[in-house]
Amino acid sequence: MAEFTLPKNSKISQGKMIRCSEECTNSRMFHIYRYDPEKDDNPSLDSFELNMDNCGPMILDAVLKIKAELDSSLSLRRSCREGICGSCAMNINGQNTLACTRAINDYSADIYIYPLPHQPVIKDLVSDLSHFYAQHAAIEPWMKTDSTVSSDQERLQSVTERGKLDGLYECVMCACCSTSCPSYWWNSDRYLGPAALLTAYRWISDSRDEATGERLDELEDPFKLYRCHTIMNCTDVCPKDLNPAKAIAEIKKLMVKRKI
Repeated sequence: MAEFTLPKNSKISQGKMIRCSEECTNSRMFHIYRYDPEKDDNPSLDSFELNMDNCGPMILDAVLKIKAELDSSLSLRRSCREGICGSCAMNINGQNTLACTRAINDYSADIYIYPLPHQPVIKDLVSDLSHFYAQHAAIEPWMKTDSTVSSDQERLQSVTERGKLDGLYECVMCACCSTSCPSYWWNSDRYLGPAALLTAYRWISDSRDEATGERLDELEDPFKLYRCHTIMNCTDVCPKDLNPAKAIAEIKKLMVKRKI
């Protein structure tokens, strides 16, 4: 990956710097965004030099080592450490990703770690995703049916119908895609964003769901869906290799199809 440095006109001040002992010959430097709303201070970048001889291979390993051994006040989210929960989403060297699945050796120089961009920061690397989750709930991400089946009967679908859900249901709600989208930065109050729209298309595509028309009606809005300008940042950064931009395009196609 390309080297990343802090922009020269950045308003973030340089914080403390903690270096390895003189015996350390295999070290890497990590610059981490720090902000505490309870203190009347501007954000800063604290710098930590770590000995890689006793550090795990992933970015999350380094951040947890810093918290455990160098600065216990550092705040972050993390849970599964396997790229499943989406908790440790961060902006690393300018790109949104999951810290638990991104290797330190993917970067050749200093590593800069920020919270997800364009979201309120609760503290340090913890951003406020309340609005993001509310948008996800707004698309009603559950099966909706009018027909009834007996209690001992399943709602079946064919292998082909099930295959249509591949690439849609795997989203871990990490918010990497939505917070990398300029359209979402500018219109997040009304534009649902790629993560919510990917999930919406997952249910629109489900052969067992019986509310396709209702779901499309809800998305027929100048902002909810059509603020997507196919910038493709969402697809570029998805840590699960999903394609939210394609899902949004498919919803738009369905909108046109039902009017013809």
